[in-house]
Formats: sequence, structure tokens, C-alpha cells
Amino acid sequence: MKSIRHIQQRLAISTAIFCAGTAFPLQAKVTFPAFFSDNMIVQRNATLELFGKADANKKVTVKASWDGQSHETKADAEGNWSVTLSTPDAGGPYRITCSDGKKTVLDNVMSGEVWFCSGQSNMEMPLAGWGKIKNYEQEIAAAGYPGIRLFQVKKNTAVAPLDAYQVTSTMGGWQECSPSTVPEFSAVAYLYARELHQKLGVPVGVIDCTWGGTPAEAWTSSQSLKQVMGYQEQVAQLEAMGFDHDRVWQDYQTKMDAWKAGMTRIDKGYRDGKECWTSNDVDDSGWADMELPGYWEGQGLPGFDGIVWFRKAVEIPSGWAGKELQLNPGIIDDEDVIYWNGEQIASGAGYNVQRHYTIPARLVKAGHNTLTVKVTDMGGEGGIAGKAEDMDIRCGKSKTLIPLAGTWKYNVGCSTADMPPVPQSPGSSSFPSVLFNAMVHPCLSYPIKGVIWYQGCANVGRAEQYESLFQALITDWREQFARPDMPFYFVQLANYLERKDVQPDSPWAALREAQSKAQHLAHTRMAGNIDIGEAGDIHPKNKQEVARRLAVIALADTYGQDIPAQAPVYDGYTVGADGKVRVSFTLPDIGEPFTANSDIKGFTIAGPDHKFYPAQAYTDGQQVIVSAPEVKIPVAVRYGWADNPECTLQTPSGLPVAPFRTDNW
Repeated sequence: MKSIRHIQQRLAISTAIFCAGTAFPLQAKVTFPAFFSDNMIVQRNATLELFGKADANKKVTVKASWDGQSHETKADAEGNWSVTLSTPDAGGPYRITCSDGKKTVLDNVMSGEVWFCSGQSNMEMPLAGWGKIKNYEQEIAAAGYPGIRLFQVKKNTAVAPLDAYQVTSTMGGWQECSPSTVPEFSAVAYLYARELHQKLGVPVGVIDCTWGGTPAEAWTSSQSLKQVMGYQEQVAQLEAMGFDHDRVWQDYQTKMDAWKAGMTRIDKGYRDGKECWTSNDVDDSGWADMELPGYWEGQGLPGFDGIVWFRKAVEIPSGWAGKELQLNPGIIDDEDVIYWNGEQIASGAGYNVQRHYTIPARLVKAGHNTLTVKVTDMGGEGGIAGKAEDMDIRCGKSKTLIPLAGTWKYNVGCSTADMPPVPQSPGSSSFPSVLFNAMVHPCLSYPIKGVIWYQGCANVGRAEQYESLFQALITDWREQFARPDMPFYFVQLANYLERKDVQPDSPWAALREAQSKAQHLAHTRMAGNIDIGEAGDIHPKNKQEVARRLAVIALADTYGQDIPAQAPVYDGYTVGADGKVRVSFTLPDIGEPFTANSDIKGFTIAGPDHKFYPAQAYTDGQQVIVSAPEVKIPVAVRYGWADNPECTLQTPSGLPVAPFRTDNW
């Protein structure tokens, strides 16, 4: 299986364009995938298949300075070649020299521990940039670690697996960790590497393979995804099209055209298939007002997805009449169609794209004009956003402008709730398997020690499905990396949103439970995170503690250090004659007991009526005693079961007991 995959990755690419991202001189004959570069780190005491391209049928000689042995091979008719190297124990720097008559050198190579770091935005979150983690300026200034190596995979999607030559590094290959290279790198990945580097005393490399807002299904191969309930039909359709890019996109476009036609049929802004809310003489006095820029979710349309029509009267000075104007309506989320005096003049798409359009001179008249914007939003926030100063109309080089920010009229055309689900674009980062195909699959040839994973927000609301999906993903990656016992450590979702003492229907709690079920898989561990989230920020800033908790798991579970790494795990309960519930816990083999606590926050309890109440709870040895005066016959206990619970049961080293429930209601 592994050799077939490697052969596939070395075939099919015959032009140098796919070597973009490599750091090698253009005159060099031997070229490599992006992850074979200067400053690379190889997994110590492992087998490395080094492969690349040379002139067809040329002899290639490879020598690694760690053992001085020469390895000879011959490129095939398409220039593909490979050699197998045994990597040394931790150390370096080394040099790998490759020649087919012209020499190429991979310099400053280290041998150590390599970890693959993946997931959505909380793993992607950089130290600086949009992330700005806790103490980010000090962290960046102190990030001079030449023994830590960084590789960041460029975001990409594909409906079929790409090969190793098609992966691109945003950093030009591997880089030494320094204040200049780390600011836009994954904070969790870097901080995790720093912990291991300092505790193990060996070089550590981390591969940042992340994309914010992405669901687990996008990171799972189609072969495994077709075994998960809810995805079989879609994967079967892709298989029927041979995972062919053009056929898949054509199929999507056909479905999308039909779906949009259905939207138009129910859109109140149309009559007999034609727009009826765009002309100057439309009576919009009964329309509601909205202040723009601003997303409509916070201005009278909470949770709304669909089509909203906006109108604004614009007074044009006489000197501008008959002249071409520049229209800057701001950032429109997701799609827009622009009408001026009843005639369509432009359209656009992209939730974060600043719009710039032209109003034709023939439509510009002095005095009253009407600007109409039809906005379609398929999910998440919607509307006309951005900055007020970016919304205006301009005429040539004139310093005069007409501001568009302020009060607009709006009316709802239709809601997606009245439509079948919108077809999913194969170019979306949420489309099944596309991130595995484009970002993970090309890296499978690179030996790694294990995976750390932080993802789940994008699957909140689908906990039952996620329980199977996440375990399928872990098993899938182990098979794909040809490492059935590969360590896979993940972060449970942090506390988030409004704090509530009782919230039995919490979708975030349900997703956390689905995550925890993955611990049934061997060599899989979960880092608790229920105590360091932020109510108003889905991206909590304390990534140092997240990384520390992942690192202590790795140090104990992978590297055999005798340190506490996990908190006790719920095991069972009994109800005493006094009406109190005694909750028991299992201590993981790398765990430590929790701290005595006479007033534990986070427990709720319910009786036969299934109504939960805040509970009084305290430790008794390594059990927790739970009760509430409102519940005379306790039948269920929950801990941390809310979007943003207050949880205070933890170990002396600060590891939180993860949320759990005794019921399955």
C-alpha cells in the first residue's frame, strides 16, 4: 500500500511548474517536492524515502552527511527517482547532496521529532496576524529557536488526491524558528514544539496544515468518508464522476443553477420572473430601515440566510450627469447584484471582498437616482459590511464624493429555510475530502511522529454524526500515513458563548462528548480545554496552556516521561439512601488524581422528570458527592454540560476534568 502510494506521488507530473515553492536554483537538474528543502527536519531513527525529479534516465547520486554513504539510482523515463535513507538519532545540522551531473544541496538539515498539526481556526490561529495570542509580542521576540523547524502548508482544495509535487509551502519550504518566521505560524503548533524541544532536548519540527472554519469531513479521505452515515450518497456521486474536476464542477453548476432558479421563483423581489423592486418608482415607504455597514444578524434579522433587497436614494450633482461614476458599496456577504435606476450594472461574490463597480455614464442623471443591491447569503453572517469610509460614489478625480453609509431601506426577498439545502461548491473548504486531498495527501510520504488536532466548532450541531466521523478520520489518517499506532492527540472544544448554570440542550456540550468518545481508540488522548475559553471569543487567547496540555500528553504517552498528563475520567455512579449521588472516576495511566474541593462548580442533577437543577458537589477521596434540594430521586448527573459552563474540578497541575453526563437523554 505504501509503495503504491509513493509511486503514484512520483508519477503524472512532468513539468517544473509543480516544483513551485522549492528553494533550489533554476539551473539545478535535481528538484524536489516543497517539503524537501533547506532547513528541513527528518524524523529521527526512521526510514526516509527521498525522491525528486532529474533528467530522464540520468544516474542520480545521493549522499547524507550523517553517515557519508552514497546511494545511486536511475531516473525513469519521466525523470522520477527515489532512494531510501535511514535517518540518524537526534542531531545536526547535516547536509544532503544530490547530483545527476549537476549538484543540488539540501543544507542545514536536522534530525529530531516531527509532528503534523492540523484542524480549523484554533489550530491555525497565528501568534500575531489575526490571532494575537496572549503576550504575543513577548512570545515572538523570544522565539529564537534554531532547533525548532517550521513548515506551513498553503491552503488548497481538490476533489481528487494531489501528489507530493503539488503541495506548496507558504514559507518557501522549511524554516528555522525565529522572531521573523513565527508570527504568522500556528501558535499551538509552535508552542507545542517549544515544549517538546525544551523537555526532550532534541530538534522538533512542526507542519502547520490548517484552515479556519472547516469541518472534519473536509479532512477525511473519500475512501473512509463513504463508510460514515450521511456521506455515502455524496461520495458515491463523486465516484460515479471519477472524481474528475471538470465533471464535478459541471454537476455542481447544474444543481446550483436549478437551486437559484428555485430561489427566484419564491423571491418577493421578482414578479413573473423579472425584478420588481429595482426601479425609481417603487414605493419602499413600507420597507424597514437598516444602518449600513453592518451585518443584518444584529439589525433585525437574527440567524437569517437568504435574499435581502436594499435600496437607497442618491442625489447626483448636475456636474456629474452623463459621466461614468465609480461605485464602492463596501464588503458584501456573500453575493450581490447591483441595480442603478432599475438596470442591472454589476454583480459580485466573496464574503470578504471589497466591491468596486462602474455606473455607466448613460444611466447617470442629475438629481434623484436609486441604488438597489440584492444580497444573497447562504450561511453565517450576511449583509453589507466593512467600513463606512469605504462606501461611497466618486466621479473621476474629483475630491467630492457621495457617502453611502447610513440608513438604507430593506425588504426580505426569501429565506433559504423555504428552500432545499443549497448545493455545496466543490471549491469550498467545507466540501467532503477536499482538504485531505489537497493538503494532507501530498504530505503522506514525509515521516512524522504523530498528529495534534484542534477542530470541531464547524461540526457543532451535528454531534451524533461527528462521533463516528471523528473516529473515522483518526483511523483514516493512521492508514494513510501507514502508521496504525500513530499517536493522535486532540483538544476538546473550549467553553464559549453565554454562561448558563443549566443548559441540557447545549450543542457545544454534545460535540465535546462526541470528541471524547474517540479516546476509545488506542494511542489517542484528549486535552481538556473547558476552563480556558472565552464567552465572547471563539478563539481564546491562552494558546500557551493548550499547547502545554498537549505536550504533557505527548511527553507521557509517546516519550514515556513520568509526569501527570490527564485528569480522572468519569466511570460510573451510585445513589445512596440519603439521596446523594456518588460519582466515580477512572485514573488514566498517565493521569493524576483531582484536587480536594468542597464547592465544585459545574454539576447539575435531575430526577425522573428529567428537569435539571444546579447541584451542590464536593470531593470525597476520588469520588464526587452530588445533590440538590429540588431533586429527591436523582436519576442523572451532568458535569460541564453547557456551552460555557463554570468548571472547577481539576488536578494539582491544573488539568481539568472533562465534561460528562450519566444519562443519554
